[in-house]
Amino acid sequence: MSRVLSVWVDNKPGVLARIAGLVSRRGFNIESLAVSNTEEDVRSRVTMVVDADEHIVEQVTKQLHKLINVYKVTDLTDMDHIERELVLFKVDVPPEKRGEIIELAKNFGAKIDGGASDSLIIELTETAGRLEAFETLLSPYGIREMIRTGKIALAND
Repeated sequence: MSRVLSVWVDNKPGVLARIAGLVSRRGFNIESLAVSNTEEDVRSRVTMVVDADEHIVEQVTKQLHKLINVYKVTDLTDMDHIERELVLFKVDVPPEKRGEIIELAKNFGAKIDGGASDSLIIELTETAGRLEAFETLLSPYGIREMIRTGKIALAND
């Protein structure tokens, strides 16, 4: 089962490598990873999704707390929280389908960010399920390129 972890760390070089190394040494794959500054300039938040059960995550959490630059580890999986991902699609756009694709993007709350005469770049921030549904609907038009961020999450408390 996938677990969503939020890890508060010092905003310093090498911290992310130590966290990822600790998780991988335990034999777990990091399915998703996002790191960013927080409201405190000296801290970063690492959001990672790992394929592990609750017991294993508890062990990993204890190990993470032993790292000098880690301040707080929270397993958000069973908490009330908000998760989002960002995806960019470059889609083939034949002139006769342009309006149809733009309407589809609008219905999903996506933004058209650019493109050329024969393509569009579409941005969507949503839950994983909605991103996958949108991708399925875009596929028949021809997805040239796609890039997706890792999950970011915040507890609803």
